[in-house]
Amino acid sequence: MTDTMPDGTRRVARWSPTETSEGAQELETRDETTPEALGREVGAVLRMPEGHVLDAGQIDVERRDDETMIINMGPQHPSTHGVLRLMLELDGEVVLRTKPVVGYLHTGMEKTGEELTYVQGATNVTRMDYLSPLHNELVFSLATEALLGVELPARATWIRMLMTELNRISSHLMWMATNGMDLGSTSMMIYGFREREMVLTFFEKTTGLRMNHNYIRPGGVAADLPDGWEDDVNVICDTVMERTYEYDELLTGQPIFRARTEAVGNLTAEEALALSATGPLLRSTGVPWDLRRAMPYLAYDEVEFDVIVGTYGDNFDRYSIRLNEIRESIRIVRQLVERMPPGDYRVQDRKVTPPPRGRIDESMEALIHHFKVFTEGFRVPEGEVYVAIESPRGELGCYMVSDGTSKPYRLHIRGPSFVNLQSLPLLLRGGVMADAVAVISSVDPVMGEVDR
Repeated sequence: MTDTMPDGTRRVARWSPTETSEGAQELETRDETTPEALGREVGAVLRMPEGHVLDAGQIDVERRDDETMIINMGPQHPSTHGVLRLMLELDGEVVLRTKPVVGYLHTGMEKTGEELTYVQGATNVTRMDYLSPLHNELVFSLATEALLGVELPARATWIRMLMTELNRISSHLMWMATNGMDLGSTSMMIYGFREREMVLTFFEKTTGLRMNHNYIRPGGVAADLPDGWEDDVNVICDTVMERTYEYDELLTGQPIFRARTEAVGNLTAEEALALSATGPLLRSTGVPWDLRRAMPYLAYDEVEFDVIVGTYGDNFDRYSIRLNEIRESIRIVRQLVERMPPGDYRVQDRKVTPPPRGRIDESMEALIHHFKVFTEGFRVPEGEVYVAIESPRGELGCYMVSDGTSKPYRLHIRGPSFVNLQSLPLLLRGGVMADAVAVISSVDPVMGEVDR
């Protein structure tokens, strides 16, 4: 673009990088970055042992800006799994530094949750991690119930386990599909969506919706399981289990797949723990940390399953863990089908649970009670609590503060996708640009959970 000046000369308007600056999130040029900042991805911000000295030779201080270039990647959904932006410093094709830039999907769900009653809250949080919405509903409900001090009927607890394990299967199937596409396996994309559709069809039959169900609520679940649910679940388990061996045959031994995953995106156990990584990302390094086993909730201490761990912390380990976690979830679901207890699917506390639909037509008290629960909500005693569960991506936590009213005074969600994104600078460092998409996929971030 050019402008004509009053004296007749022509001025060329040049683009300035400050016009799109992300402030503190911006990746500065090497000349403007201190050696300490350059060393962040190799230990300076990690919890290193006392007295440990970082080898200065690991830090690329000597390079000049004219030897490297900073490029932008994203935010576009197909390659960065959502509106995630990465600023990369490259030396040819090799990634030297990475800076994830988030905030493009900021929804303010936590502040919104502080303006909604506890009855309405599950509708809000279910939209954060939209690939595992039932886990969001579960952690919110468990936090609310911890403050209320209510004890759920056994059937409600086991229904919650059934639904969240099926949700774990559907989430991992989605990851298998998209990860396959990221690595060039378009067939895996078709197969992953095909099996996931079976789970979503059952969710629709049970909750009325394929996603964002508002099914798990404080006090239990919205409705009992539909007639014939055992047959539906058994068909899902039989079909998906058989298909996992087809995925194994399609991908595991495929030379191109192994070349794109083995020894790519390595992470050590020390680095993963220092970065507070959880889920398959942490377990791929050999750390057997699964909240269902380490800090059991619901009735996970009453079912048998194995915690799957890796060895090298690379893309292939993370693939293997998710494939085998599908099989372990099927193992859990089969036990739930066989041992599902009878009884109520929600607590019968009139202060928490609305009356049955049939009673509303018969009793004025029931109608008034129903009206008050869904307009004013129920009051929760003062207190604060933190509850964590194992979502498909790691530790999903809910910190909640009650001031005695019908709305949370404070609500904060510990999203595993947000925390796990800290590992990207380490995972990408020293790798080639072509592997960046594969590494991002292996972390399995959901940006709705990152920006909340």
